[in-house]
Amino acid sequence: MWSNLIASVVAVLLFTVGGFADPCRGVPPARYPFKLAEGWIAKKVGDGLSSPRGMVIDSADRLLIVEKGVGISQHKLDIDGCIYSSRTLIPMPDLNHGIYLGIDGNTLYASSTTTVFRWSYNSETGDINGEPTTVISGMSPNNHVTRTLIIPPHCPDLLVVSHGSTGNVDYAAVDPGIARATVKVFNISAPPNGGYNYVKDGWRAGYGLRNEVGLVFDGNNMLWGVENSADQLTRDINGTSTDIHNDNPAEELNFLGDVMTPNDNWYGYPTCFTVWQPEAAITNATSGNQLDVGQQFVLAPNQTFDDNTCARMSTPPRLTFEAHTAPLDAKFDAPKYTNLFVTLHGSWDRNPPAGYKLVAVPFQRDAANGGAYAPVAPANCKTGYVDIFYPPDEGKCSSSSCARPVGLVFDEAGQLYMSSDTSGEVFKLYNP
Repeated sequence: MWSNLIASVVAVLLFTVGGFADPCRGVPPARYPFKLAEGWIAKKVGDGLSSPRGMVIDSADRLLIVEKGVGISQHKLDIDGCIYSSRTLIPMPDLNHGIYLGIDGNTLYASSTTTVFRWSYNSETGDINGEPTTVISGMSPNNHVTRTLIIPPHCPDLLVVSHGSTGNVDYAAVDPGIARATVKVFNISAPPNGGYNYVKDGWRAGYGLRNEVGLVFDGNNMLWGVENSADQLTRDINGTSTDIHNDNPAEELNFLGDVMTPNDNWYGYPTCFTVWQPEAAITNATSGNQLDVGQQFVLAPNQTFDDNTCARMSTPPRLTFEAHTAPLDAKFDAPKYTNLFVTLHGSWDRNPPAGYKLVAVPFQRDAANGGAYAPVAPANCKTGYVDIFYPPDEGKCSSSSCARPVGLVFDEAGQLYMSSDTSGEVFKLYNP
């Protein structure tokens, strides 16, 4: 049944090849070849940026981009969406990924590895007024360093901040008080002098989330996150170690829910990981049954903690992505909320490579569940998303041969802008 639903929801997204709009004046062609889903059109609108990451668009259609090693750049767009004028708005090289405009459009937030800053932003002139204020500090400077920011549309006084782990398998993060591998919420209507301390203040929107880089609210203002899972894993049973890293664990789409109240659910990390490719090494140590896609497993089952413990204690993902595809951003096609677009940056830890593309996860509202939004596909599905912008030969990709999508933002016309960090490019995609 679900396969018929997914087919109807994404009928306009299914494959062959989309089209290419006339190039922007002064912008060179795309550095690497790519294909598009049927009905989609792409235009490269910017080039020569320094590792462009997170993006926002202000009320005057200016595109603001975090450039690693530079700060925040500001770009004016013409009627075709092409960048025709650029400047460095905030020269702050420590800014590395997170950016968000307040609901009023006059407050700008951005993050470094350790700190969230706030500026007064003039949406009419596009200028910054005064020096930045520290809103949150005290975050770890190690390993996973992106600090994604988002404000719930229905509550402009709350700021949600994601903090990844400090290592591949950060065992200390099992303690929620460590405040790593977690997502936290802060009331920013009147932050204390010097800002909140990330570890001590705020409340949780979930923990046990290894690196929840992409955050997005659905049409009911419920929070979802996309997660980068671990690399180089082995599964150890009774002293026998098996390398499972090429196709496991899965990357995750997690439902985090209502940020107005604390969510103290544990999502499994650093103990429970999620199956992408069922294989002989990932069988339930008690029953002997092979685990299915979307179920969770431990690396070394023992008498006190095994796969069954994960099933009892951990909140599994709502949907999974192929191992090592590295989801980095997620945006709904508001106001319809029928597709969640996710950038899959690609990873070094798989042979052949996977990712390097933009995908769409079809969503629907469930009338039987109070109108809640959810993916069309069930949790054990490996085909619950479709490629929108993708390389001709994904298995031959690298950072020097394919685009690596990162940031996403929709403009008011429903056109989607996407950054590619290693190639320094920005694309506009739309489905007329």
